[in-house]
Amino acid sequence: MPSNLPSSEPAVPKRDAQFVRVAETQREALSFFIDGHEATALQGDTLLTAVLMQQRRVRESEFSGAPRAGFCLIGACQDCWMRTEEGMRLRACSTLVTQGMRVVTRFAGTACVTASAASAASAAAAIGDPQ
Repeated sequence: MPSNLPSSEPAVPKRDAQFVRVAETQREALSFFIDGHEATALQGDTLLTAVLMQQRRVRESEFSGAPRAGFCLIGACQDCWMRTEEGMRLRACSTLVTQGMRVVTRFAGTACVTASAASAASAAAAIGDPQ
């Protein structure tokens, strides 16, 4: 039953994160990196949980650039794929975060597609093709 007594704690945490941890707070902390920025997770967190404890999205869509935050959270939907800085694909909902792990939220392939489109437009302009 909710209390009518005033509280010194705000009703809503002032965080720009998708998830808020309410249990299992005593596990050992570890650090990892999101887009080159150091972040903290707890031992046993999935990569999805660790990232969404820090921010509102897991990645940007490689097709539209729209933010994605996972969908099913159980490994069935293909929406939470992330990449390490080295390019290895990880399913964030079923991969445990590890000490020093380095992940990115934007696929390098997206930049390549954009660069390829820009190169094609430049080439077409050079030969006078209006596309």
